[in-house]
Amino acid sequence: MPIVNTQTGTCIDEIVDGIFRISTPVPPEAMPGGFSFNQYLIVDDKPLLYHTGPRKIFPLVREAVDSVMPVSRLAYIGFSHVEADECGSLNEFLAIAPNAVPLCGQVAAMVSIDDIAMRPAKAMADGETLSLGKHRVRWLATPHVPHGWECSMVFEETTRTLLCGDLFTQPGHDNPPTTESDILESSEAFRLQMDYFAHSPDTRNHLSRLSALHPTTLACMHGSAWRGDGGRMLMQLADRISPT
Repeated sequence: MPIVNTQTGTCIDEIVDGIFRISTPVPPEAMPGGFSFNQYLIVDDKPLLYHTGPRKIFPLVREAVDSVMPVSRLAYIGFSHVEADECGSLNEFLAIAPNAVPLCGQVAAMVSIDDIAMRPAKAMADGETLSLGKHRVRWLATPHVPHGWECSMVFEETTRTLLCGDLFTQPGHDNPPTTESDILESSEAFRLQMDYFAHSPDTRNHLSRLSALHPTTLACMHGSAWRGDGGRMLMQLADRISPT
């Protein structure tokens, strides 16, 4: 893993063509069992940073982006829902990327972002697509999955990468950038311990819809990105959370 900050261990890795995973570990002495915060950078004509991380790690994420491209080039700062690790340093990035705008769902823009962000959001409708250049992202509203009325997911169509936010959250601070090993069991053990899902009656329908996209990479916000039959993995999760 290319480490960009030796003091914290923050690293950046290209997980698929043009999409980079930035990861900052939280050691076990700071959080029992260890943890990680990931952001995803899509480098293109209109670069997108997905997740900002909390404000406390803004300098680390900025440093990682700058190791690949000038952070000032960012066109979009996107996220799944309104939470510190999703968009805590949104305004910090907007301040140093003068042409960037927040990229979020319509509900997020309405209830939070158009009030708290220093520039108005580009509010994406469910199913709306946006070209970044070689990459094309599709916005998918997933209210209350895993939590938050404004929650959504992003599917990058060219690489078949699902930016899946808090789905498949894995514990630990030393996870590889990508894996083809099982992540369901570790993420389910963590979910059962923390119970961070909203348990919506529509959970299975939302997961089925994501599964039908047949993603080949699941870009998780905590832990490793996963490669394989993402559609099957999503339905295995649906069976655990919302069995028929």
